[in-house]
Amino acid sequence: MRRHLGLWLYLAFSLVVLAICHYQALTAYAQLVLMFIGINIILSSSLNLINGYMGEFSCGHAGFMAVGAYVSSILNVWLFTSHKVFGPPVLSPSSAVYLFPVTLLAGACAAALAGLLVAFPSFRTRGDYLAIITLAVNYIVKSSVENIQVIGGARGFMGMRKVIEEMEAVWRIPWIMLWILVFTGLTVWVLHRFVSSSYGKGIVAIRDDEIAAEIMGVDTRRMKVAAFMLSSGMAGLAGGLFAHILGYINPGTFTIMKSTEVMVMVYLGGMGSLSGSVLSAVVFTLILEVLRPLQVIKWVVIPLLLILLMLLRPEGIMGNRELTDVFPGLRRWFSAPKGT
Repeated sequence: MRRHLGLWLYLAFSLVVLAICHYQALTAYAQLVLMFIGINIILSSSLNLINGYMGEFSCGHAGFMAVGAYVSSILNVWLFTSHKVFGPPVLSPSSAVYLFPVTLLAGACAAALAGLLVAFPSFRTRGDYLAIITLAVNYIVKSSVENIQVIGGARGFMGMRKVIEEMEAVWRIPWIMLWILVFTGLTVWVLHRFVSSSYGKGIVAIRDDEIAAEIMGVDTRRMKVAAFMLSSGMAGLAGGLFAHILGYINPGTFTIMKSTEVMVMVYLGGMGSLSGSVLSAVVFTLILEVLRPLQVIKWVVIPLLLILLMLLRPEGIMGNRELTDVFPGLRRWFSAPKGT
């Protein structure tokens, strides 16, 4: 029971949130903010695997988010709705209830494959040079989508709202909130298990000293491919969920500004801290919403806050520690007893 306390608490939290949303005890705006928090947790946690745990410098996360958003959106619209380009639905619209997570994972797989565009160059480059490559991948994805007119090009792509309506016609529950809660929890759990495993320790070894890691028998190339594909796939998963929240996407959403937002959350929470990524995603999303009335001025206030953070606490909110390191008393509740 103690070993799985975190899981039970998250399940209880998710059920409460779903019940509140189902009975409309929260406003649509509050629900939207909660969903964006879930998306940002996935994005910041996944990028922290590369920039924090592995010590590389990736700044094109929005490109992989775009791949997942477009692939999952196109699949859902093509399979479950009537569209002026794709024609009548291929499958029964009601089957979206069961196949929606499959299309989301398909988008994640496509993003993971796109991550190979960064993984292979990372064998020979690090630091600023790798950052330039990730920026180039971001622009490659954005420019490619802009020039594919069958999916709207620069005008964007829409129709995902119909998919959600078909799902709600079968069973009227907050489907998007449900899947965001499921995949947010799954993302954090997978990353925690990954970085805590002996395999994940090889990722940390690359950060500390890649040459020494190779001498000790760590297959650094294999580790880099696995880390980049996992991180990119999770970004694609976040992109697919993001697209179905709004019901509309366009290439202008996935620019360097979006990638910068994700990097800000990583460095705000602390490099190599999964707890920090979750906490910073919550804090940063709420700050964005509080400062929304300032419009453009908020992009002056937020960088100033970050400058102050870097001056006063350059390691971020959590540094490279987890909550169980800051509050050791939590270990008795969230860690497995010795001997199990």
